[in-house]
Amino acid sequence: MVGSLSRRIVVLCVILSLVLALLAGLLLDASAQMRASLGWVTHSSQVLEVSTRTLRHLQAAESGQRGFLLTQNLDFATSVADEVAAARRDADTLVQLTSDNPLQNERARQVQSLILQRTQVLTETGRLARAGDFSAARDHVASGKGRYLMMLVNARTNDLLEAERALAAERMQTVQARLDNIRWLVVFGTPIAVILITFMATALIRRIRRPVDEMMAVMGQLGAGDRSARVTAHMDSSEFERLAQGYNEMADELETAVADQLVSADQLHHVNAELSRNADVLRERGEVIELLGGMAHRMQAARTDEELAAIIRVFVPRVLPDIPGALFAHNNSRNLLIPIAAWGGIEVEAAGFAPDQCWALRRGQSHFVIDQGSDIVCAHIGHDTDHYHCEPLLAGGEVIGVLYLKGVVEAENRFRLTVLTENIASALVNHRLQRGLREQTIRDPLTGLFNRRYMEETLALEIARTLRTGSPLSLVMCDVDHFKRFNDEFGHEAGDAVLHAVAAEMRARFRDGDVVCRFGGEEFTIIAPGSSAAVLAERVEVVRQAISELTVHQGGRMLGLTTMSFGIATWEDTMERDGSTLIKAADAALYRAKREGRNRVVLDGRAESLAA
Repeated sequence: MVGSLSRRIVVLCVILSLVLALLAGLLLDASAQMRASLGWVTHSSQVLEVSTRTLRHLQAAESGQRGFLLTQNLDFATSVADEVAAARRDADTLVQLTSDNPLQNERARQVQSLILQRTQVLTETGRLARAGDFSAARDHVASGKGRYLMMLVNARTNDLLEAERALAAERMQTVQARLDNIRWLVVFGTPIAVILITFMATALIRRIRRPVDEMMAVMGQLGAGDRSARVTAHMDSSEFERLAQGYNEMADELETAVADQLVSADQLHHVNAELSRNADVLRERGEVIELLGGMAHRMQAARTDEELAAIIRVFVPRVLPDIPGALFAHNNSRNLLIPIAAWGGIEVEAAGFAPDQCWALRRGQSHFVIDQGSDIVCAHIGHDTDHYHCEPLLAGGEVIGVLYLKGVVEAENRFRLTVLTENIASALVNHRLQRGLREQTIRDPLTGLFNRRYMEETLALEIARTLRTGSPLSLVMCDVDHFKRFNDEFGHEAGDAVLHAVAAEMRARFRDGDVVCRFGGEEFTIIAPGSSAAVLAERVEVVRQAISELTVHQGGRMLGLTTMSFGIATWEDTMERDGSTLIKAADAALYRAKREGRNRVVLDGRAESLAA
């Protein structure tokens, strides 16, 4: 029966763990016994030391007593008291140390009793001497009682010391014996454990190496090209049996796969060719997308129609090479397709064409003519072109423009055309939105004139230009006379109608280069680059006269006579460059016109005025 290699490894580990645990247990027990024996040896040493010290203190007390009796020096008496106290303490300690041994404890108690008696005799003799009765003290010593007690103390102490030395020798022999046991345990136990581990490991390695060698040999045959090589030898463990079975199954599948490889080689060749073609297409499309990305990024950043046209002229011929064309954008106010840009030598009508003249815009999809008579020709093309392509630009169902190409767009360029039209349509929508937002930020919503913010920015730019070129720059400040009357008598809607009519008249009368702005309320400002105050006054007079002849109606009623007062100032080098001084000068001229009777034009710094 095939055993489990994992189970064998587990059994080996358990046996090794038990051997090591047994060896460690024996060493720990021997170590504990050794520690206990050393403790007893140390205890015996303490008993011997205390016994000797006790006897030494008692002998020192006797010597001090004799010195005191002979010299009558109190210093000897002091040392006697100290030594007596030390001897009694050591005798008490000796009794405590021998409490574990009844026989020794009895000897220690006898020594303690004799020392107490001897110290009492010493104390009595010392008392007589300190009282000055040295004769009685000597007689007390001469009685021999102290000598007898000291002999007994020495005898009993020697008995205790001899017995304790014998115990210490016995305990040292026990320590030595236990040291020998530990040494033999290490000497014999360690080799036995090593031999056992080596034997078991060798047996396990043999059981692993043989099946591994067998499988490596079969794998070598397979690597050499023998696809029929299989593991047939008997394995010694269930793990290697499963591994051999898995290897044989893998070899069977590999043999089948190799057989199928020849069948699929031709298919792979065709697939590889197709992938190569697709890679070329993807690479080309990637280049187109990268090119269109650059174009889209620039178109999104374009601020004017000229910039947008320049971008179209640069990038479209690169996306669709060798195909001339033109881009038309839808003008909502005129409902015409107006040309923005043309390339490839094409000339287009600047007036543009109506949306219904292009079949691509009518159908909302591509319209092209490949050969003469193959399809209907758009009216905006004419009849002298036998091949062209119109691509509508739509966004949300709304006409944005149309891309006209003079030529045939081949199938490989359809992707380029699709992505191109999407980018251009998105850019035109964005450009239209940006232009609308800019118009909202710089236009007054009531009159349609430029607002005060735009006026201040433009005035600063014109002043900078005047400083560079030296050309004159004039400013007109004007407002509607008695404007409050219109609001009070007819309401604010009537006042709005007057402002709207006045603004329309000024926008129509002033030249294109003049910037007409609503300064605020009923007050207006006109920036006139390149005009002096004297020349500008003639144009302003024409405007003033035309406004005075206006007839404004609102809600079916006539609002009455409308007049305006005008103040004109010309830029001078002494003025502030932000235009504030020029505005104040024109405003001062306007104030003079009001003060002099209204409905007139007044020049700053001049006494004359032009009456209505």
